[in-house]
Amino acid sequence: MTPGTTGLSGAAETQEEWRGWRQAMRDALYGPEGFYRAGPEGPAGHFRTSVHASPLFAGAVARLLCRVDTALGHPAPLDFVDMAAGRGELVTGVLAALPADVAARTRAYAVEVAARPEGLDRRVRWLAEPPAGVTGLLFANEWLDNVPVEVAEVDAAGVARRVLVRADGAERLGEPVAGAEAAWLARWWPPAGEEGRRAEIGLPRDEAWASAVATLDAGLAVAADYAHTAAARPPFGTLTGFRKGRETEPVPDGSCDITAHVALDACAAAHTARCAPEHAPPDALLRPQREALRALGVTGARPPLALASTDPVSYVRALASASQAAELTAPGGLGDFLWLLQPVGAVDAAALLVDVADHEEQ
Repeated sequence: MTPGTTGLSGAAETQEEWRGWRQAMRDALYGPEGFYRAGPEGPAGHFRTSVHASPLFAGAVARLLCRVDTALGHPAPLDFVDMAAGRGELVTGVLAALPADVAARTRAYAVEVAARPEGLDRRVRWLAEPPAGVTGLLFANEWLDNVPVEVAEVDAAGVARRVLVRADGAERLGEPVAGAEAAWLARWWPPAGEEGRRAEIGLPRDEAWASAVATLDAGLAVAADYAHTAAARPPFGTLTGFRKGRETEPVPDGSCDITAHVALDACAAAHTARCAPEHAPPDALLRPQREALRALGVTGARPPLALASTDPVSYVRALASASQAAELTAPGGLGDFLWLLQPVGAVDAAALLVDVADHEEQ
């Protein structure tokens, strides 16, 4: 999408046809005929996430759940919550990758607005909202980028205004950003005075993330997403669409995914702000996905060439695994995702991401 906007195209158009992007996204993604409710193939039919790229991702999340389990003293039950579960691919892979003794204690939840898919493992509880009282790991892979937000654009006078949109994707500028949204922009994404500069107002994502973290009694919440921080906000925003594997214009008619990168530093601070000063939460971590996955054993190291002659079948398998790991950790691709690790209770997030070899020796 270009940073500019379009004006009214005809006198027959009414004010009611123009909405802020937050409402337009909500209807297009989660309405009765929305993108995330329609279509049996689910999100996997339109875009490729880390979960779909390789079972190594689910294996790494299972390894992280085991480390959380150890940090919590092996509770029974141990909870795993898969936020924005799609068709249950991640939670299914995590259950399959867990050691038998851990799997026997694990309560698995999939949180998704779509109906429960047929054939899903009976152990998975399918919910529209995350459960309360969680002890374990809440994992949100590419959830927050689909939480609807308003879009702001700077006008010719240097004023940040709300961008209004029609169902066909046409845009125009609306009223100046005010109140809590203006305060959020001032703190987290101050708009430059140059006309056409854009920002996505992440306040609803902060609130959604803080609410999700609040469901944990003890453990770890992780958000893995397209993201940015205050040191490098994109000058024209990141709002875009995906349809059938291709990036496209973000038209809010239910035909495509609509997404925008996440200000994860603001999300982390939102949970901290909810806690009373005398109950300051443990420190959150922000790490690139490549670093997090490597600490969890996904390295992308190629197998030794000698294995090709001594055990060719194992060599081919190891080579395929290395290729998948390379995709998950690649610069310029999935490896550039950010992970926000937000601990609750007596959990040290940094200790959970020590090198896998060092961790197994402890």
